[in-house]
Amino acid sequence: MENFIVSARKYRPATFDSVVGQKSITNTLKNAIRNNQLAQAFLFCGPRGIGKTTCARILAKTINCENLNENLDPCDRCESCISFNKSASFNIHELDAASNNSVDDIRNLVDQVRIPPQVGNYKVYIIDEVHMLSQAAFNAFLKTLEEPPSYAKFILATTEKHKIIPTILSRCQIFDFKRITVEDIAGHLSYVADKEGVEYEQNALHVIAQKADGAMRDALSIFDQIVSFSGKSITYQDVIENLNVLDYDYYFKMVDHFLLNDSSHALLLINKIIENGFDGQHFIIGLGEHLRNLLVCTDEETLQLLEVSQDFKEKYQAQAAKTDAAFILKSLEINNQCDINYKGSNNKRLHLELSILQMCNIINADQGAPEKKSPVVKTLAKPSVKKDVKAEEPAAAYKAKKTEPVKEETKAVENKKIGAMGSAPGTISIKKTASENNKKKQEEQKEENPADKPATKFSHDQLLEAWKSYAEEIKEKYPVFASAMLKYDPKLEDEFTIEFKNDNKIISNDLQKISELLGFLKRRLNNYHIKLNTQLTQKEENQRAYTDQEKFEQMTKKNPSVQKLKNELGLEIDF
Repeated sequence: MENFIVSARKYRPATFDSVVGQKSITNTLKNAIRNNQLAQAFLFCGPRGIGKTTCARILAKTINCENLNENLDPCDRCESCISFNKSASFNIHELDAASNNSVDDIRNLVDQVRIPPQVGNYKVYIIDEVHMLSQAAFNAFLKTLEEPPSYAKFILATTEKHKIIPTILSRCQIFDFKRITVEDIAGHLSYVADKEGVEYEQNALHVIAQKADGAMRDALSIFDQIVSFSGKSITYQDVIENLNVLDYDYYFKMVDHFLLNDSSHALLLINKIIENGFDGQHFIIGLGEHLRNLLVCTDEETLQLLEVSQDFKEKYQAQAAKTDAAFILKSLEINNQCDINYKGSNNKRLHLELSILQMCNIINADQGAPEKKSPVVKTLAKPSVKKDVKAEEPAAAYKAKKTEPVKEETKAVENKKIGAMGSAPGTISIKKTASENNKKKQEEQKEENPADKPATKFSHDQLLEAWKSYAEEIKEKYPVFASAMLKYDPKLEDEFTIEFKNDNKIISNDLQKISELLGFLKRRLNNYHIKLNTQLTQKEENQRAYTDQEKFEQMTKKNPSVQKLKNELGLEIDF
């Protein structure tokens, strides 16, 4: 039985040109070799599986090759290349800083640096996961890293650049590796599949590439896993089944239910997804990604951000054509809130279903608003039509109508006012708004001319009833003011003057609330000649106790036995 070599090792790039997704970095390194401008230390940083260690090995092999071609590719025939390919090179040293992170390990490395290479031009030290070195080890490494021998080159690789001390960073050329795009990973998987004689569906490779999250090594590991599962043929269905990924069709169907306001089928679809073993939050995350893809498809300029196969790209474009950005944004907002609160919810399924129902009703809620704007159009159309007819009528007909009241013109002016009020978006009835405004104006006119209005007499009991009724009405809105009203009863000085005594300066000076109270009493008692005077009770204000001592003194005045009890028991009051 032959030893199986995983695809990540078998198809590991051997030249700079074969590195996937890092063209800017490989071009820079090639130009540095061509112009003989190699730095003494490099720092390769970035996420896992994107080619940091691979590029370090290619660089080490290339600068020691004796017969480089014009494209700066190693020859694979010289002694240095052969020993490197057999992992037996004495000039290229790989150190795992995760397990060799002490000061002694760095001292051993520094001792090795002093010995020049026996074969080749350079001794290259590749230190992987360099952020795992201890603080003391970093300090021991500083001097050698800053002033190494001319034949020594250091290549440091890390996934966590922020953990490396600044004195190390300042001594290195830093290369930030980026995540590999879905298209690049899918293209490389196609190359590997062709080499291995594996049949595949392009949609399947795209799902693998998305699952890899920008890491080529992860993608190749998943590829080997799928091949083991399905043999020499990779289908889309095999991939989503093996990787426990929700089919794209679920999301397309769910959004169709949203657009049709079909709550029942949306809930049935959620039930089917949960019965198939998928977690609710797994669906929420996938739906958010689906809605994001739809939003990307609404504009041709952002279409390039869509990382799916061509078949699914056409499906996304077709569904995006049936939606608008406002619907997608609202759905994303609801989906995001569901995702945030999902883990903390006691009834997770109900939480998910409520969010789905909210998305189903977005279209229905938005369609109700325009119907209420239609009366504005009809109302505004009348004056313009009347004006045209008037201009075309014969002189005799116009003379006959000239004697009619100007009621129609007044009505047109009122309609214009109502139209202006109703032009702002909202759900308030235009007729209701106009009626409320007219009513308010009439009330203002009543208060402006009280001499023309009735002055019905009222008793003290009627005043108290109206007083307490208003206090109960404003209890939630103005609790302090209502409390003062219930605490102090008003006094009727004469037929028209009411006196309101209280011990609160703020209430006495609050002209707005006093004015609102006066207006209520005028309307309730049908007397527009009422006057309301407020008076601050100085005596009660002076008696108010604020400190502990004042409170005790007030208690002894009301009840002298308290002082007597204190003296008999020999108590001391801590003020």
